[in-house]
Amino acid sequence: MRTVSAVVLTYNRKDLVEECLKAIQAQTVPVERIIVIDNGSSDGTAEMLARNWAERIELHILPKNIGAAGGFNTGIRMAYRAQADGIWVMDDDVIPDSDALEKLLDADRLLRAREIDPPFVVSTARTPGGIVTNVPDIDLSRNSLSYQNWPELLEHCLVPVRRATFVSILMPRATLDQFGLPIASMFIWGEDTEYTTRITRERPGYLVGDSKAVHVRQLDGKLDIRTEVNPTRIGYHYYFLRNQAYNVRRYQSKGAFIRHVARQGKLALQLLLSGRFEKARIVAAGTLSGMLFRPVIESADAPVDMSGWQSFMIVADKLLQQTAA
Repeated sequence: MRTVSAVVLTYNRKDLVEECLKAIQAQTVPVERIIVIDNGSSDGTAEMLARNWAERIELHILPKNIGAAGGFNTGIRMAYRAQADGIWVMDDDVIPDSDALEKLLDADRLLRAREIDPPFVVSTARTPGGIVTNVPDIDLSRNSLSYQNWPELLEHCLVPVRRATFVSILMPRATLDQFGLPIASMFIWGEDTEYTTRITRERPGYLVGDSKAVHVRQLDGKLDIRTEVNPTRIGYHYYFLRNQAYNVRRYQSKGAFIRHVARQGKLALQLLLSGRFEKARIVAAGTLSGMLFRPVIESADAPVDMSGWQSFMIVADKLLQQTAA
């Protein structure tokens, strides 16, 4: 990859996004472009970026929060339009080590030298406390001796994987050419699972053990509506459950889908019997919606509606006018 563009999605976390951008700028291998998608923040993120990062980033401010799925769809699309050979994607709460990108590029070169064409390589993520998080699913394909083949490149700190998250993931342009973009209408939670599952049906991506990033997650642990207390996040579980049902229906067996629906039905009943009626409704509604969900997969060069967007220069001009006043 001759050129790499970093894509960062941010929403109401101006302190974290600045830490993320500092980490990107400190990479041992510099990126050609840093594209930041502000997903309709209301905490002064855009103004902070205009003040502190002028001429160092390409900032796009969306008129409203279109969810992580829409934000990543937008950012990856903009990097593709900028003719990037590689697109390095992360949320604003990801802090990559200074050599994270260098190690990803090294891994990509090693794989291609062995005539392996990975759809992505992804960093190993840990919490600030050092606990492994965002762990991909290992590819369990077998070799000619009928043994699982995943240890083949362990000496190079590489493990083949089939599902990953957008936590310091590097994709070659060819992946976008072949498979299109993440599904914007998924809104939140599950779009990265769908996308990485979609692009690894033919061949696996690779987890890179010596490319490291810290993921400063809002909440540790897996998503679980039973333990969720934030009212906004409880509502978001509708999308998580819908997207989860869709992913199982599309990418797993019919039997796996039937078992998934049965588990969700049991969960809805448990919540109903315990008096948590709204959570029970969300589980039932989200799962049913996932059975009917038929989202559109866009090509990387599909036209985009930019009405209502603000560019970096518009924000900078507004900031300067406010300062002069």
